[in-house]
Amino acid sequence: MWRIFLKGVFISLFLWINFMPFPVFSAEPEPVLIGATVSLEGKYKETSFMIRNGLRLWEKEVNQRGGLLGRPVKLILYDDKSKKELVRHFYEKLLTEDKVDLIFSPYSTTLTLVASEVSERHKFVMLASGASGENIWERKYRYIFGVYSPAGRYFIGLLDLMARNGLGSVAILYEKNSFNISAAKGAENWAKRFGLKVSFKKGYESGKAELPGLLKEVKGIGPDGIILCAYPADCFELLRLIKETKYRPKVLGFTIAPALPDFYKQAGNMSEGVFGPSQWEPDERIPFPGTKKFISDFTAFSQKLPSYHAGSAYASCQILEKAINHSRSLNHDKIRDFILSLDTITVIGRFKVDHKGKQIGHNPIIIQWQNGKKEIVYPRKMQTASPRF
Repeated sequence: MWRIFLKGVFISLFLWINFMPFPVFSAEPEPVLIGATVSLEGKYKETSFMIRNGLRLWEKEVNQRGGLLGRPVKLILYDDKSKKELVRHFYEKLLTEDKVDLIFSPYSTTLTLVASEVSERHKFVMLASGASGENIWERKYRYIFGVYSPAGRYFIGLLDLMARNGLGSVAILYEKNSFNISAAKGAENWAKRFGLKVSFKKGYESGKAELPGLLKEVKGIGPDGIILCAYPADCFELLRLIKETKYRPKVLGFTIAPALPDFYKQAGNMSEGVFGPSQWEPDERIPFPGTKKFISDFTAFSQKLPSYHAGSAYASCQILEKAINHSRSLNHDKIRDFILSLDTITVIGRFKVDHKGKQIGHNPIIIQWQNGKKEIVYPRKMQTASPRF
């Protein structure tokens, strides 16, 4: 009887030792989860490549420095396919299911407007590192901050150059979405302030369908320059039409597309002389701290030179890291208060926002494609070449 009893005890002990769940103590602290969406498909694909790699580069580097508050950083990035409905879905998922600690914005004003509705409701700080439409900061939101110079200031430099060089008129075409409407409105206002005549201004819904007719109207008027406020696909379409019609004014200025490193590769000889606004350029002569290292590190990491989109994404990481290290907290009200008071220099230049969160410290530059490469032509103190008309 005793043998049977002892045998049962030993069997029970064996099972308990081998199968009883013990508490697991991890040497690694829980990661700081940071979420965002990026566009791996659709109209924002090119720029999102830059943003995604800017974020990933920082993730790698901050973890090499020991993470945030002694915890490793882990990015959770979802593909929004450049669609508003997916942005809304994924930001809700990030905040309610994934339980992220922090977030970054998607690319574009259109998508950031949607994402920030979600983040504001949850009282999460969002650095808008890929959006500059003025209407983002007209909603009395308290937790969203701009990194880019606002869209209305994009063409100040180009219009100043036109006025200084005796060019008197400009036509403005724009895609009817938040960012490009803001950019076109700003271009019109600044053209008038510099004494230029806005001889034609018109928006459109479909570039493929409407740009041929608009270019024909502009040609009949004959302005000194055309400014097109549109995403890259329409910029390339207008260049194709200009080549086809053999009509080209003295000045061509586009948003976004000319700042991309592959602009010459896609536009070929038609890129020659094209102007564009840029928030920053990968030129080692730009005197911001960390610029040279960022250019080198990003190029090694992604096998491409960074555009200003990559620089801005990385700068937003720098700002967030500084806010967390200063407040020693992931509390969003503390982070928000610090960012509101911040006046600092990132890899792309000055960062300072007003009480609405709109960027007021950073100013765009103007680049022009000359002999197959980008040159900075404005402001004068940063020029790598003189503008050509």
